[in-house]
Amino acid sequence: MAENYSYWISTTLLALLYLTSATMYIVKGDFVRKAQADLGYSASHLVPFMIMVKVLGPAAILWRFNVALSDLAYAGIFYHLILSGLAHLGVRKPKGAIPAAAGLILLVASFATQNSAREILSPYAPAAAKRQITLNQWRSS
Repeated sequence: MAENYSYWISTTLLALLYLTSATMYIVKGDFVRKAQADLGYSASHLVPFMIMVKVLGPAAILWRFNVALSDLAYAGIFYHLILSGLAHLGVRKPKGAIPAAAGLILLVASFATQNSAREILSPYAPAAAKRQITLNQWRSS
């Protein structure tokens, strides 16, 4: 039961982090473009793409209409958070990496506990992988 709560709390907070960020990209577009330029990115066409990613990624995880797509969203968010944190650290602005670090913690908690809260199990979550290893050991004996 605790894993179930852990999944829903971490997933909801991760989705709120991403939706808040997408809202900021929409409302304060000029500020976001300047902040990205300060990080060394000059692609202004990146902002609409990131808005779409920041909305669709959490949606794929929350609605989970396709397990493979949900797992792909977890991977995409993982890489986005790693690259975001490294971009801030690369320009020596460690305070800017704090949301990425918090997002990584929420992402790991959500991914690790997803099979306890969902009917269709992800084959890549730790609990499913452990059951598969145990099942394979049982079959080989």
